[in-house]
Amino acid sequence: MAYITTRDNTRLYVKDWGSGRPVILIHGWPLSADTWDEAATAIANAGFRAIAYDRRGFGRSDQPWNGYNYDTLADDLAAVIAETGANNATIVGFSMGGGEVARYMSRHGGRNVAQAALISSVVPYMLKTPDNPNGVDQATFDQITASLKEDRAHFFTSFFRDFYGVGLMSHPVSDEVIEWSRNVALLASFNATLSCANAFATTDFRPDLAAFTVPTLIVHGTADTIVPIDTSARQAASSLPSATLIEYEGGPHGLFATHKDRLANDLLAFLQQAQSQRTLG
Repeated sequence: MAYITTRDNTRLYVKDWGSGRPVILIHGWPLSADTWDEAATAIANAGFRAIAYDRRGFGRSDQPWNGYNYDTLADDLAAVIAETGANNATIVGFSMGGGEVARYMSRHGGRNVAQAALISSVVPYMLKTPDNPNGVDQATFDQITASLKEDRAHFFTSFFRDFYGVGLMSHPVSDEVIEWSRNVALLASFNATLSCANAFATTDFRPDLAAFTVPTLIVHGTADTIVPIDTSARQAASSLPSATLIEYEGGPHGLFATHKDRLANDLLAFLQQAQSQRTLG
């Protein structure tokens, strides 16, 4: 199954590897499902079914003009779950993808979901407001938009250095990983790139948190400058009684590359908890 079709006839590219209990992997902005390849391989090799898809507007999926809001994106996730027949699934969202997890849990009642995971996620609310003082200033997002419009390729080169925590004294990924990330980002629709940046910057997921009634894993780097941990993971964990927070000391945003072995192992341990509980039950 290379593609599934959503209810507004958008085709989404889907990778479906292995067999067993399904794990649906949702990528971040502005990349594609390929970012999950190492983790998906480990998940499939461990006896699970790894399903990853390109968000509308990104990667190999269709690039419609509309639909880059979280209600539609959650409906796209619902279509992936339905079309792949994924029951008793774990849904894992990286960065922007955490928003799809949250909105799916509330909008679709967590149907067919047994576990959730938020990795370097934007949940619960990125924007700084009077009732969200640890958020990111609107001016920061305005500057991102302006830089994208001025020179998207140049912006992504510097953006991915921060994304992976590359600095004078730190180089956790190769130059080739940064180049690959930029090239993947440039495949996306420009409209989707801008619209999704606005969506993850301004969508308030705090009302969605009450819908998390399943065990939830939260993983975040303490040195994440793209989605600061105090804005996101620590707030989410304090609001979710069923959540387990794992902090990667000194970890940047792009943990799927900088901490890929540790992240795969933490995901597998979480998946195997549910597997053990089903066996005991």
